[in-house]
Amino acid sequence: MTFLNVLSFGDQGIYDIVNNLGSMVARFIFLPIEESFYIFFAKVLERGHNVESQKKEDVAIAAEVLECLLKLVLVIGLIITVFGYAYSHLALDLYGGALLSSGSGPGLLRCYSCYVLLLAVNGVTECFVFAAMSQQEVDKYNLVMLALSVSFLFLSYMLTWWSGGIGFILANCLNMALRISHSLHYIHHYFQFSHWKPLRGLLPSPLLLVALIASAVVTAVSE
Repeated sequence: MTFLNVLSFGDQGIYDIVNNLGSMVARFIFLPIEESFYIFFAKVLERGHNVESQKKEDVAIAAEVLECLLKLVLVIGLIITVFGYAYSHLALDLYGGALLSSGSGPGLLRCYSCYVLLLAVNGVTECFVFAAMSQQEVDKYNLVMLALSVSFLFLSYMLTWWSGGIGFILANCLNMALRISHSLHYIHHYFQFSHWKPLRGLLPSPLLLVALIASAVVTAVSE
């Protein structure tokens, strides 16, 4: 942002405030979950071994916990996305007054609310993947992360020139979506020859979707 002069200092300041506000949820809710359950999966599963070569009881516990965790963070992330999108303007107005709520701040915080959902899912999927991978697979994944970092820099530059600070958040969303895709592929491959399907935790119930859609409509109207 600074060296390539893609945003003015004023826009950078607004982005910094929105980023700090939006990342509070990730730091205080999702990060402790990710760290705690990385330790759990690392103790339950044998690193670098497939499902067939491990104890069925341990694999069953890991699969059930992973499915429940995915359900939990998905629900939290969707709630934050729905209500964060509607009340971003109000939150910034309460926090910083008209200086924040009258400019690009609400749009940035709305996009960040969607980004929080991706952060939630990525944290859980990656904590399982890192606990189950062998050291060789971790080394390969580090190369993937390096490639994603390069693509993220390119996307950030292009999208920020196109739509300002929102473009930087969109670049983060695309980068996080690619990381999630990699983790989902690994988890699917890990459990594909077993009857456990922990990725079903990412399928919200129809009643939940109806409630969230109704909440989105009501909050949008009431705003």
